[in-house]
Amino acid sequence: MAELPRGRKPDENQRFRLVATDIDGTLINSERLLSRRTIDTLAAVPVPVVLVTGRPLRWLEQLYDQLPAPLPAVCLNGAVIYDPHTDQVLRTEPLSTELLIDVVARLRDEVPDISLAVEIDDGRAFRHEATWPRLWVDHRVEVISAPEELTSVPAVKLLVRSATADPDDFLELVSKTLGGVAEATRSSSSALVEISAAGVTKAAGLAWFCERDGIVASEVIAFGDMPNDIPMLTWAGHAVAMGNAHEAVRAVADDTTSGNDDDGVAAYLQKTFNL
Repeated sequence: MAELPRGRKPDENQRFRLVATDIDGTLINSERLLSRRTIDTLAAVPVPVVLVTGRPLRWLEQLYDQLPAPLPAVCLNGAVIYDPHTDQVLRTEPLSTELLIDVVARLRDEVPDISLAVEIDDGRAFRHEATWPRLWVDHRVEVISAPEELTSVPAVKLLVRSATADPDDFLELVSKTLGGVAEATRSSSSALVEISAAGVTKAAGLAWFCERDGIVASEVIAFGDMPNDIPMLTWAGHAVAMGNAHEAVRAVADDTTSGNDDDGVAAYLQKTFNL
């Protein structure tokens, strides 16, 4: 099946075999909740639905608690692929300790005003510097006592935050500093950049997941709203940007839907699958 050219809507002959959707800013609303319409629509979709998110494993619980059955997830922007039915990590692509040391050194030398943190243990635990804003108490979150603790074990995501920079400018600066040794992206409205091992993106993780079931890119419909969704949206056969999406996401999408506070994913799926 040929991929749809950008800017085209799916027609009656399009046969999707999988739905891939981001979570924050896309599937859930601003209160971090699934609407009843979205829950019912996900249950009615006649093909598998996969969550493709920047979230770590420990943040899936809040979503799974709202669903009648958990959905498989490509987490941490493609670094971890998780099967909730067996509670197994199917694949993990961390930054090695050697790479972490290199990247952290580059960032400290070239990027001003930063705080750093790492997702470890496949996203089940989190370590951060004392300057990192701590918004909640969680036994899985730890403040490091020495700088080397940040790079002492492989990490599935390195996070770098600026308290003062423009978000898009900060991403550009971090990306330039990395020089291709690792992937940099962002999903937050603040100056928070997420760093993964080279080649690790939502597209790469989703492609691996789909290949296991013989699903090709042209058979996937994908939804997203932020720059970390762009690789997935450019890979998928049909890309849908949320009404609240970043302008860079809109630029690569085939179509748009209403915003996450207006059940945009559910509305588009109902139309596409005649639900």
